[in-house]
Amino acid sequence: MELNAFSCGANAVCFIKNGKKYGMICAWAMQADYDKILMLLGVQSVTGRNICKGDIIGVSALNENQKDVVESLGLGHSDETDKFVNIKYTINDSAILIDDASNCMVVEVLDVLHLQGIEEDNLLYGLVKSFTSNDSKKFALSD
Repeated sequence: MELNAFSCGANAVCFIKNGKKYGMICAWAMQADYDKILMLLGVQSVTGRNICKGDIIGVSALNENQKDVVESLGLGHSDETDKFVNIKYTINDSAILIDDASNCMVVEVLDVLHLQGIEEDNLLYGLVKSFTSNDSKKFALSD
């Protein structure tokens, strides 16, 4: 099976660190190599600020029927509320994978680059350690 990781859509970035669950929606992600991905995480994101080199995170490319997941993970901050209260998910190591997503990837963070500019966003470079694909689910497109 060949990995086709993303389709410019809504991608859930979720993990557990120090006993706390973190989750966010990343709309800019791309496959950089057969088993490598890049994602841009905004500086305002508590989830993004807590990701470090060496972390194992879950990246789930959501499908068109998961708009409720997009809203739950896209609103508010992980340090203020439990974003996962109404979401079905699976834990793999420290990665949180969203059930029924188009693609679910367990990703090792190889590097986090802090980009200079008006806001100092974080560019995450990751290695896809494992993945599952659900070809019957169309990707959710970001609005």
